[in-house]
Amino acid sequence: MEPATVIVLLLILAAEFVNGWTDAPNAIATVVSTRVLSPTRALLMASVFNVLGTMSGTAVAATIGKGIVKPEMINVYTVGAAMVGIVVWSTLAWYYGLPTSESHALIAGLSGAGLATAGPSVLLWSGWQQVLIGLAFSTFLGFLGGLGLMVLIYRTCFQKTPGWIRRVFGRLQVLSAAFMAFSHGSNDGQKFIGAFTLVLVLGGVLPEFRVQLWVILLCAVVMGLGTAVGGWRIVRTMGLRLTKLEPVHGFAAETGAALTIELASRLGIPLSTTHTINTAIMGVGATRRLSAVRWGVSRDIVTAWILTFPVCGLIAWTTTKIALAVFQ
Repeated sequence: MEPATVIVLLLILAAEFVNGWTDAPNAIATVVSTRVLSPTRALLMASVFNVLGTMSGTAVAATIGKGIVKPEMINVYTVGAAMVGIVVWSTLAWYYGLPTSESHALIAGLSGAGLATAGPSVLLWSGWQQVLIGLAFSTFLGFLGGLGLMVLIYRTCFQKTPGWIRRVFGRLQVLSAAFMAFSHGSNDGQKFIGAFTLVLVLGGVLPEFRVQLWVILLCAVVMGLGTAVGGWRIVRTMGLRLTKLEPVHGFAAETGAALTIELASRLGIPLSTTHTINTAIMGVGATRRLSAVRWGVSRDIVTAWILTFPVCGLIAWTTTKIALAVFQ
């Protein structure tokens, strides 16, 4: 394996580690903030179900690895530059406790680096159609899923006592958090697996794009370590600052988000799990009253989402130009 290939693979693992502390906490934010599970137990559960979700399919990995930019027109430096953009931007957002979308960071980074390598012809419109569909899924279906489930629960359980609701949905939220962790792995966990496999192909290690089991396990473990090291900042923003959550709210938000993510995963659509769970939490909060959602915090989160595309794309484009000038 060439040194450049090894370095880029390490950069992908670094980006996966960052993904663990900025994105994977989405799966456990609500179950920790409602005190249904301790952070340690929630982390262990999220790690297990993230791995299981990651192993449930490869459709999203294929979209990332073959559908965003033309593999035959790029090189390992292109992918490495994309990873630099992700690590820099996501670390900055994590410092301020903002959950960023590693999905959009990865797509923007690959596109910016691809443009610097081969120009506009490198982009694949079919893959970008999937990205735009994923954006609609995460924004609208996430919000409506959380809101719709919460309305359904209100209508079916309106005669129950608050104690009964907290007890029952406290138990159900363990299942919904596990489902959310599984869905996160099935979509988000696959994205860096796709990038890792792409570099193995570009570096001549694999003859064709085919996801290997050891790649899945390696990326899943690195993501879990990232969550253990720095996930609490994101848990605090989503679970405590965005809106006040009880177990019933956490159950509705996690289930609505997980159903949306699973649908996208089976269709091979890469979406932002961060967007999905955040909009689901907003939808749940809006069922009480619009003022129940702290829209100032929401504004900061949305601003970070919007900036992700241009910032990661620009960092990756600049890094690619520098790498090509130095190494080629």
